[in-house]
Amino acid sequence: MGGMAAHTHDDVDWAARLSGMRRLDELESAATAEVAGRLTRNLGAGATVVDVGSGAGGMSAALAASLRARGGGTVVAVDAIDELLAAARDTAREAGGDVVTVDGVVADLGTEPLAQLVEPADLVWASAVVHHLPDQQAAVDRLAAALRPGGLLAIAEGGPGVRCLPWDLGVGRPGLELCLLGHRDAWFEDMRTSMPDAVGMGYGWNVAVSRAGLSDVTSFTFLVEHPAPAGERVREFVLDHIGGLAERAGDRMDAEDRDTVARLLDPAAGDHLGRRDDIYLLSARTVYLGTKP
Repeated sequence: MGGMAAHTHDDVDWAARLSGMRRLDELESAATAEVAGRLTRNLGAGATVVDVGSGAGGMSAALAASLRARGGGTVVAVDAIDELLAAARDTAREAGGDVVTVDGVVADLGTEPLAQLVEPADLVWASAVVHHLPDQQAAVDRLAAALRPGGLLAIAEGGPGVRCLPWDLGVGRPGLELCLLGHRDAWFEDMRTSMPDAVGMGYGWNVAVSRAGLSDVTSFTFLVEHPAPAGERVREFVLDHIGGLAERAGDRMDAEDRDTVARLLDPAAGDHLGRRDDIYLLSARTVYLGTKP
């Protein structure tokens, strides 16, 4: 399967984040396997599952493994970035074995009708992708339109997000992580405000799913937990995560916080996060579900 070459609407270089996305996929793998099993448990053999915004392919692989356990089916990975789509396809094919067909579609969900690019789907999964699109409700509508009657839409958006640092690091002011998250929220607001053709959505994701014409709308939240003392994989993720938050914060950070972040990320510094045994990963993500009548 193919599609038009596409772009992203948020000016984020997602291809450059592939290694970090793969690392997070690994850390989330137990949770995503459980979520994939929950979403596919009522699907029969031969089901078609679409992973929109498939990224490095962690959820595509989990869905492929779930279909494999149920006798086979098709996973369609959809992304706007060719490099990410290739990674997702490879990961899902390995997980799906001989009984799961894996296809890929390069598409911009912000403008292209998904229903014209894929076969009618038994399940459409979209994680942390709709909030990057100009008209979020229209995007949810397009996702819903790709379902067959009785098909399930699952949108992972919102939730408390990631926490990984102690309140007081012994360097700089306490509360650095919350400060960086505040700067990220300000960056996100600016990104949405400056996005061409952006449309506000002044209600929650469950309402958006209902307005897309779906029924039996519910939600659940899943947890990813790697408690302290965490291993090397978690420390590598945290270094990448804090670096990304600092990059988005940019000039919003004052001089003291910039100096603190520099020390935390400097491998030669005594305060380097990679040397700490009190780093952890705790993440909560909410999934909103709706069924096509």
